[in-house]
Amino acid sequence: MSDNPADALAERVAFAMLAAEGTGRAWGIQIEEAREGYSRIRMKLTPDMLNGHGKAHGGMVYALADTAFAYACNSRNVRTVGAQATMVFLDGAEEGEVLVAEAQEAALVVRSGVYNVSVRTDTGRPVAEFQGFSRSIGGPYIETGDEV
Repeated sequence: MSDNPADALAERVAFAMLAAEGTGRAWGIQIEEAREGYSRIRMKLTPDMLNGHGKAHGGMVYALADTAFAYACNSRNVRTVGAQATMVFLDGAEEGEVLVAEAQEAALVVRSGVYNVSVRTDTGRPVAEFQGFSRSIGGPYIETGDEV
C-alpha cells in the first residue's frame, strides 16, 4: 500500500469496487496499480471473450477500459459514474494475450472529469484508446471513519 494517503485511499476504493463487481472477478481482472486519478489493470483473453473472427470482442475491450476508468474516477472516494465515453479500436487481440488498460485523469472540475484510457497488450502493442467523461453523484464509496 502507498505511503501517500490519497493514493492509499484510491487503492482501497479500487479493490473494494473490484470485490463488489461480479464482472471483474468473472473476467479475471487484476489491479496492478491505483492512485488518485489513475489506475492500471489487466485481463487475460479467454475463448469466451472472442468474437466470430477469433479476436477480442470489442465489448470486452471496452469493458476493460471502462473498468479502469471507473477505478480512476472513483479514486477520491466520491461516488462517480460515467456520463459518456468513446473508444477507437486500433488493433485486434487474440486468445491468451493479456490486455492492460491504463487510465489517467486529464481534467477534474467540480463534479465533472475527463479520463483517457489506453488499452495495450502486455507487450505494449496498442489495441484501443478510450476517453470517458465522469460525473460525481456524491457520497463515499467506502467508509473510512472520517465521515461526518
